[in-house]
Amino acid sequence: MTIDDKVQVFKALAHPVRLRLVEKLAKGEQCVCVCLEMFDIDISTLSRHLSVLKNAGIVADEKRGKNVYYRLTCPCILQVCDCLEKVAGKRKKPGIPV
Repeated sequence: MTIDDKVQVFKALAHPVRLRLVEKLAKGEQCVCVCLEMFDIDISTLSRHLSVLKNAGIVADEKRGKNVYYRLTCPCILQVCDCLEKVAGKRKKPGIPV
């Protein structure tokens, strides 16, 4: 994996909607219709966010009938999210430089 590949993954995660989608998919496969209920956005915007995650290799999709389901392809991304929470927590504590 090149640095550019890694940057693509971080860029894909660098949006609140996409990060929330990853957290939702951490609980299991979800239909697009369920994901849509989480946000005040239209289906085309949600599809673009899911496409960014898919192109980065973070999620995969499967069409079943009229519905499309998404799942995490690399659950290890959750460890990165856990690490980010720790970094953000330290950043907010007084006396600890950022």
